[in-house]
Amino acid sequence: MSYKQVLVILPHPDDEAFGLAGTLAMYIDHGAHVTYACLTLGEMGRNMGVPPFATRVTLPGIRKLELEQSCRAIGIQDLRLMGFHDKTIEFEDPTVLDGCIEDLLEELSPDLVVTFYPGYAVHPDHDACGAAVIRTIAKLPAHLRPTVHCIAFANNHEQAIGKADVIHDVREYLPQKVASITAHRSQFQAAELLGNKQLNDEQIVERFGQERFWTYKF
Repeated sequence: MSYKQVLVILPHPDDEAFGLAGTLAMYIDHGAHVTYACLTLGEMGRNMGVPPFATRVTLPGIRKLELEQSCRAIGIQDLRLMGFHDKTIEFEDPTVLDGCIEDLLEELSPDLVVTFYPGYAVHPDHDACGAAVIRTIAKLPAHLRPTVHCIAFANNHEQAIGKADVIHDVREYLPQKVASITAHRSQFQAAELLGNKQLNDEQIVERFGQERFWTYKF
């Protein structure tokens, strides 16, 4: 199915890179307009570069620039920085968080929303972000709800929610995906893609050539 207006709601810079970048590049290539609402600047991220080139004070600005570079690599036309604080999404006032999501839905009228599957995305910010998106969309009348595709990767998640029902072959879009990943240099500089164990083309295809999503059932 083709989508015209895609809204991505994730909590951190780099959340779009590994599991979603190829799919977004594909949607854009087929004419979709993509808005990425990033809740935080990942200012509490543990990595400061290898060797360190950031401090806790300078990291938010660096990660903002990295996120902008990643979006350019993918082709994302509309980046929204939502201004919440890293590692506190689960403690945000639901009326404020949900209200921001409601505003985006009302403004953009997306036919697809992409977020994390609440409870199956490992990080508390991931789960809280996904829960807020699902909670907000669930308030809409059924005929007005956009399709929601969720990212899940917690241990044994398939035992609980089954296998992904949306699988995209994104090999054609690996240049954009790799560029998105490598844009987040402060976080992934020590990863295999950039380190001494640089992956060859076959390994990159094997690791990153497919992206999987779960359609949320309201």
